[in-house]
Amino acid sequence: MHIRPSTFSFLKDLAENNDRDWFQQHRNDYENAWQNMKDFVQQLIIALAATDHYIPADIPVNKCLFRIYRDTRFSKDKTPYKNWLGAGISTAGRNIDGPEYYVHVQPGNSFFASGYWRPQREHLAAIRQEIDYSGAELTQILTDQQFSQQCGLDKSDSLRRAPMGYDESHPHIDLLKLKSFTALTPLSEAELTSAGAIPLLVERAEAMYPFKLFLHRALGDE
Repeated sequence: MHIRPSTFSFLKDLAENNDRDWFQQHRNDYENAWQNMKDFVQQLIIALAATDHYIPADIPVNKCLFRIYRDTRFSKDKTPYKNWLGAGISTAGRNIDGPEYYVHVQPGNSFFASGYWRPQREHLAAIRQEIDYSGAELTQILTDQQFSQQCGLDKSDSLRRAPMGYDESHPHIDLLKLKSFTALTPLSEAELTSAGAIPLLVERAEAMYPFKLFLHRALGDE
C-alpha cells in the first residue's frame, strides 16, 4: 500500500488552483486522492497497532483523517482548501490530548511524526517534571543511534526563557523550554509512492517509540 503519484499530482494542482470552481471541476480527482489517503492510513493504523499497544487496530480511519476544507472564519487567508492531506493516529484518532503519530502528505513537505504537539497546561507541567527528574534518560533516547539516524527532535516550538520554576542553568534547560514534544522525519515523494511505504513508516515509528513511551510515562498512562 502506498500513496499514488496521482494523489501528489492532485495536491500540486490544488496548490496552484485553490478555489471552489476548480475544485468542483476536479472533484473526481479529489475523491480518488481522498480514498487513496484513507486506504493508506487504514493500513498504517493496522501496522502501527502491531508494534504499539496504545494504538487500537480497529479505530475508525475517519476519526484520524483531517478534512481538506479550511476553516476561514478567523483567518486572513481565505483559500478554501488545504493543499495537503494528513492524519493523526492515537487512541482517539486526530483529536487527543496526548501522544500520537501524525502523517502529512504534501508535495515537497511530507513528513511523519510522533509525540505531543502543544500539550495542555497540566500535561506540559507533567512532561517538564519528568524531564527534570529523568532528563538524562530522555537525552539518551534522543541520541540513540536508531533515533538519531531515522528522525530528530523538533525544537522550533520553544520558549526563549526558562519556564517558571526552572533555572536557566538546568542541565536539560533546552528540553524544558520546549512547548511541543515531537519527533519528525521527512518523507520524499519517492518513499511515499513506493511499495515499501508502510514498512518504512513503521520502521520510523519504532525508532520514535522510546520517545513516545517517555511521554506516556510522564502523563501516567498505563
